[in-house]
Amino acid sequence: MQPLMLHVACDLGPVRAVTASVTATAQGCEAEFRLDGDVQRIVIPPATTPARHDNLWQTTCFEIFWQPLGGKAYREFNLSPSGQWAAYDFDSFREGMRDAPVAAVAIACSHDQAGLVLRASIAADLPAPAQVALNAVVEHADGAKQYWALAFPPGKPEFHSEANRALIVERQSDFE
Repeated sequence: MQPLMLHVACDLGPVRAVTASVTATAQGCEAEFRLDGDVQRIVIPPATTPARHDNLWQTTCFEIFWQPLGGKAYREFNLSPSGQWAAYDFDSFREGMRDAPVAAVAIACSHDQAGLVLRASIAADLPAPAQVALNAVVEHADGAKQYWALAFPPGKPEFHSEANRALIVERQSDFE
């Protein structure tokens, strides 16, 4: 698990730590996100029918940005504790946004007073090696938001920046 950092412009809140991991698979990838803290003081979207849905980042949500090593184009995944998800392709930084082709997304989320765990299995064409960003948006009960990432560029929280894609992911070969 990789520790995510809280953006410097965000106030400390009910979440003490966020960790995440991602692994390339033959079908796409598997990811896990963990929030540690007072989960009763954050907004957790209620479970609903799993389906593609826009604007998930406006409340508690987890994100993966996947960019082929050396490329400009990238794919963004938004994963909600509700089971809803979104996937977008971009030609370059915030340019050429369109729905990304995804065969399937399965999300499992559990939580108690001290934490939340979201696991996702994504079936999609994801080239490897890749530069990957793992991010979290955490909405507090009072409406304030925290932004967590592996790394941030200077300035406001910007998850689309290549500076966030601080993890190199390779696909394990069948011969290892």
